[in-house]
Amino acid sequence: MKGGLFCRDYRMPDNEVEEIDYVADEIDVLDFVMDDVEGGGGGYAVVDDYDMVTDTSSSQARRGKDIQGIPWERLKITRESYRRTRLEQYRNYENIPLSGETVDKKCKLKQKGANYYEFFHNTRLVKPTILHFQLRNLVWATSKHDVYLMSSYSIMHWSSLSYNLTEILNFSGHVAPTEKHAGSLLEGFTQTQISTLSVKDEFLVAGGFQGELACKRLDKQGVSFCTRTTYEENAITNAVEIFDSPSGGMHFMASNNDGGVREYDMEGFQLMNHFRFPWPVNHSSLSPDRKLITVVGDHLDGLLVDSSNGKTVASVKGHLDYSFASAWHPNGTLFATGNQDKTCRVWDLRNLSNPVSVLKVNMGAVRSVRFSSDGQFLVVAEPADFVHIYDTKLNCEKRQEIDFFGEISGVSLSPDDETLYIGVWDRTYASLLQYNKRHKYGYLDSFV
Repeated sequence: MKGGLFCRDYRMPDNEVEEIDYVADEIDVLDFVMDDVEGGGGGYAVVDDYDMVTDTSSSQARRGKDIQGIPWERLKITRESYRRTRLEQYRNYENIPLSGETVDKKCKLKQKGANYYEFFHNTRLVKPTILHFQLRNLVWATSKHDVYLMSSYSIMHWSSLSYNLTEILNFSGHVAPTEKHAGSLLEGFTQTQISTLSVKDEFLVAGGFQGELACKRLDKQGVSFCTRTTYEENAITNAVEIFDSPSGGMHFMASNNDGGVREYDMEGFQLMNHFRFPWPVNHSSLSPDRKLITVVGDHLDGLLVDSSNGKTVASVKGHLDYSFASAWHPNGTLFATGNQDKTCRVWDLRNLSNPVSVLKVNMGAVRSVRFSSDGQFLVVAEPADFVHIYDTKLNCEKRQEIDFFGEISGVSLSPDDETLYIGVWDRTYASLLQYNKRHKYGYLDSFV
């Protein structure tokens, strides 16, 4: 099956857009585990899915309510049994056959049981979605209370402070720029399928399936800039990263299936650099000193590239499949890569011959990796059900495992590291999970 809580990590050949609809069929946990309704007086009553599912607060969770509101007491299977079934039946997609099985034989999971972030709230008003099953960078927190995410054709803003959900941009119709910049498509786009998203400070960049880029200043009305990076047939924008330029101002970097990594400034929205690689680039990230770029894609090796000229200065070898995620530790020495071989590997610039850590996950490809701003934590997200948090100060030997059910549209730490948001996509249980950083003193966990 592919869909809902039984979604197979299923890749269309060469990221072909015409093969893509929404990732899942209309199947979810209730379709599988709800008992048949019995006639007469006995058995389970017919209950509408959405009548059964409500928000969950931290106090309700402490009293035993499921964090997603799944009514296990009314279902014909326990949570523990369903988890076992899920682990047994979930099939991780591999471009390189048996890459995950090889990892399972060679690597062990790190010790779990740590508790760095504590469940705070599950918000069902927020309905995150994904469009391409391999691209899961669709949730971004700009503060501990402000989150931006994709919901169908719309970019939404959620305030956990006011519990207010606001539409920022809607791509189902026509979107055109309100400013004039060289290279901007003044006619804009129609019915753009958004594949990736990035939000930082007051800037938002959305990438599309046909190489589209749409840039918006959050403090202004409308869209500032629209462009097509390429008109090649295989042109999905796989990832976007916004960063502070060494020369001042904000820039962003877009990774594309056409093998290109493009850098734009966000003042005049001009193309500053265009580096080409011989395979689709699934993700790229810039080092803290802005001198190196990690480049990963449809190749076993990851590259370290000079950010000034695009020349490869080193490569990292060890992954057994294609990579879709990368991130730099704020110390500028460590970086991480996430792969379909079900591992996140942490590398040290001072010795790239072997990874310093190989972090095996439970059941699927590593689709997102994030270091906390202070560098203490590494967040690793699978395609569904599990997010892992490692303590880098303990060499990633201990981890917290966040366990739920549903496809993950994205994970994001707030800039102050106080809050972790997880987008969950499912027909019935779509929601936004919020975890707050644990502190020794309880008053630091107050709402504001």
